Amino acid sequence: MKKNRGLEKFDNLVEALSTLPTVGKKSALRFAYHLILNDTFNAMKLANAIESAIRSVRSCARCGGLSEHEICDICLDEHRDHTKLCIVESAKDILVLEENNLYDGLYFVLNNLEEETLFQLKEIIKEEIKEVIFALTPSLSNDAVILFVEDKLSEFDLEFSKIAQGVPTGVHLENVDFLSLSKALSARTKV
Repeated sequence: MKKNRGLEKFDNLVEALSTLPTVGKKSALRFAYHLILNDTFNAMKLANAIESAIRSVRSCARCGGLSEHEICDICLDEHRDHTKLCIVESAKDILVLEENNLYDGLYFVLNNLEEETLFQLKEIIKEEIKEVIFALTPSLSNDAVILFVEDKLSEFDLEFSKIAQGVPTGVHLENVDFLSLSKALSARTKV
């Protein structure tokens, strides 16, 4: 993008906005114009909210979900079903499932297969988990991940299931409509 002389800060804003997912240069330019010229109050509110979130939000030390505390409210909720553990790819997937009230158990974000992550997973399972539900994006590589994790958890008496194929292969949970996600979770299959 050609830099405008004397508008370096504006150009920096456009460039920063264009780094967001699904925001191209034209959209970034429209957003920047709107925020700077038409809606400075909400622009400041947005800037403040971003800064506050960056300082306050972190990963839950137990499940890997988003939290403003060391342990998230989901992990601490005594009314949830502590016998079910849903394994997801990212904290974003937890937000999708929670937003739609599709699941009442606990979660674990499996963002890698390192020994420390697997140890943490085993520590959670030791407590009272009876069923592990894999809510991973359907793909051949994730099928291999499921088999690997099942093998690592073979010492426990667990029932394994995965979300049904109502979720199209290669599509992330955040992009699936409510009905498909609901059917996929309720019609999960044994692994």
